Formats: sequence, C-alpha cells, structure tokens
Amino acid sequence: MEKPRLAWAITGSGHYLRECLEIIDGLEDVDLFLSRAAAEILQQYGFKHKVAKVFQDKTASSIPVEMFYYGAYHTVVIAPATSNTVAKMVYGISDSLVTNVYAQAGKCGVPSIVFACDTEPEVESEAPRDNMVKVYPRRIDLENMEKLKTFEQTTVASDMQQLQTAIQARLAWLKTSSS
Repeated sequence: MEKPRLAWAITGSGHYLRECLEIIDGLEDVDLFLSRAAAEILQQYGFKHKVAKVFQDKTASSIPVEMFYYGAYHTVVIAPATSNTVAKMVYGISDSLVTNVYAQAGKCGVPSIVFACDTEPEVESEAPRDNMVKVYPRRIDLENMEKLKTFEQTTVASDMQQLQTAIQARLAWLKTSSS
C-alpha cells in the first residue's frame, strides 16, 4: 500500500480559494476532492490547481470515500468550507462528497482541519472577476462554526494563517511520529 496522503476537499466558495490553491500547490502527496459547486466555482473564477488525483462529486454514494477504510489518508483539509457544508457537518449530514469525506474521516480516526468561510460578523471575500465584496454571515453560520470547534479530531481555522499553521503542525507531527 502507498504511504498515506493528505485529502483536501473544496466546497463552492471563492472565499480565500486562491490562497487555498496556493497552499495546495506547495504540498506533496495531496488528493483533491471537489464538491459539485467547487468544480463550478474553480471554472467561474478561472483558477487552476496542480493536483494530479482529483475526485469530483459525481456518484450518489461518494465512492472515493472508501479509501479512508484502507488507510489512504492521514489528514483531511476542508478549505474553503461554506456555511452549508459546515452546517451539514455539525448536524451529521453526509449527502455530498465533501460531507462524506468529513464523516468517513471521523469514523476512521483521521484528523480534519476545516477553514470555515463564515468566522466573523463581517468578512471581506473575493468574488469572480477580481472583485472584493463584504459578506455578513448569519448568526446561525457563526454558531455552527463554533459548534464544529468542539468536534473530536477537528481543528477549525478562521483565517489563512491559522490554516497554514494547523497544516504545518499536523505534517510536522506526522514526520516525528513516523521516525
């Protein structure tokens, strides 16, 4: 069996998507999992990635998640994660590729790092065609993000620095634990 890889899931948000793709491009051994909306948003924004192995949300049963049962992944990163995805994860709904990735990772003891889009009462976000817009997350979105922080084996990052730090800490831990 191959050595375990990092599973990175993208949802349908442009919020810091460019920066997430830059982080992905700087990592090794990453598989990309795209929600239906993520595939659309990447095209709409004109963003490209350099990942060779990409899974898209095209099957009703999210077939690619079976790889978690074979130890294919050491970590899951879900970034950016829309408020819809965060809500589904908080309430245990796994009806898409990304929410299935999160659920199966949890069931298999694989730690998850989530960059939630809605982390502050006011957020500046990139929209298509290089426009910046102000977004005002709803109270329920902020509450769900706080609930997700209490989940076992789940780290929630509220900005790019926290995301980068959480990923680097996890990779460093993996290096020291395997030597």
